[in-house]
Order: sequence, then C-alpha cells, then structure tokens
Amino acid sequence: MNEILSVFALLGSGTTAGVMFAVAISMVPALGAMTVPRYVEAHRLLGRNWDPTMPIIVITTALADVALVPLSGDPAGAALHAVAAVLVLGVAGVSHLLNVPLNRAVKALGPGDSIPPGWVDPRPSWRGYHLVRTTLAGAAFMLNAAAVVLV
Repeated sequence: MNEILSVFALLGSGTTAGVMFAVAISMVPALGAMTVPRYVEAHRLLGRNWDPTMPIIVITTALADVALVPLSGDPAGAALHAVAAVLVLGVAGVSHLLNVPLNRAVKALGPGDSIPPGWVDPRPSWRGYHLVRTTLAGAAFMLNAAAVVLV
C-alpha cells in the first residue's frame, strides 16, 4: 500500500508542479502581453478544461500524502509527507480562494468589446497568486521525491 500511495503522491505532485511551472513560463507571459479584449477571449479558451482535472489531482495528492504519514514507518518520511500534504493543500487553498474568483470574474465578462469602464485588470494579482502556488507545488514535489528516494 505504501508503494501505491507513494506513486500517487509523486505522480500527483509532479503533475501539479509541472502544470504550474508550464503555466508560469508560458501562459502567464503570453496573457500578460495581450490587450484586454484578447486576454478575456484567450482566458475563456485556455481555462475551460482545468476544472475538475486539477482539483482532483491536487486533492488526491494531498490525500495520498496524508495517508503516507502513518504508513511511512520512518519519522523523517512521515515528516516529509506531512509537510508535502500541507504544501499541496496550500496549492488548493490559493487556487480556490484567490485564483478561481479572479477566473470567474474574467469569464463573466462579455465578448472582448464589452469591457466595463473602470474594470480592474486581474492579471497582476493572478500572476502573483499563481507564482505562490507554483512554489508550493514545486516544494511539495521535492519533498515527496525526497521521502520516496531518500527515506
């Protein structure tokens, strides 16, 4: 059971970190360079398939890490999985509480030409929140890898 859960923790945290990294180095700069109407349209097209895929991956990863804490058999491994679980839950928290509301606000806008006067561009805030969750995801992956390989 330990091996199966370890595979889920590694695969999930690696996938999460990889997706976050890819978005950070590709999508964030591209969306930031677009005009507002073009950004709104691109945002709609790019974001429509993330739910429920990423939440399922992130929560499954956190559950695998939590389950590995008592199964680890080693205090160091248990600690690594516990911290990794907290970091992955941090990714979920930042996503759900900060990024998702901004995404919903952008998706609620009409076609590109109907941007309301005084609209506040969410891209700078979204970028900052995304970098936080990218860092959390990368750290969780490193801890999971260390727990599996070193302990």
